Amino acid sequence: QVQLVESGGGLVQPGGSLRLSCAASGSISTIYAMGWYRQAPAKQRELVAAITSGGSTNYADSAKGRFTISRDNAKNTVYLQMNSLKPEDTAVYYCNADIKPYYIRRDDYWGQGTQVTVSS
Repeated sequence: QVQLVESGGGLVQPGGSLRLSCAASGSISTIYAMGWYRQAPAKQRELVAAITSGGSTNYADSAKGRFTISRDNAKNTVYLQMNSLKPEDTAVYYCNADIKPYYIRRDDYWGQGTQVTVSS
């Protein structure tokens, strides 16, 4: 069984920083792309940033220049460094990973979500 566990959310003032982490565990053969999504109240879930197994990155326009996604393949972990946070960044942030476990088919996995609140 594969699990994604996020950490690092919380309350931060505008202009502040947070670092989210997401660790994948279980019977994992290969992790392909990993990413972060967010969902604000009454809004659809949207992609924030993604990173391939080779390190190529992709960002939403709202994240460019402020957020940095990275991964540690040895630890099966993806990070999201968020700087210059704005109130509109407030949302539940979800980790996503494209994973091929041992013995079962490749699939899309999601973490449970971590709340990020940007407020003074």
